[in-house]
Amino acid sequence: MVELMSIGKLSKDTKILLLKELGYDSDGTYVLKKNKNKHLDKYTGDKIKLDNMFIFPGSTIILDNNPLSINMFFEEYGDVF
Repeated sequence: MVELMSIGKLSKDTKILLLKELGYDSDGTYVLKKNKNKHLDKYTGDKIKLDNMFIFPGSTIILDNNPLSINMFFEEYGDVF
């Protein structure tokens, strides 16, 4: 059984370790891609801050935690859940 947890209350260091396991990185403020460029939200184009990142269970898709991005994700990948 999969257990869901909020990453919002994890320490900054733990969030960065999680990102590294998923093939990303952080400069301490923003989520970075492997090439060290800031990772942009797929739907809004906004830079994703470490404090606002949202990772969907079972995926490596990292979005900003705003309602528009989450809604657009479900519209595109709703059949996954």
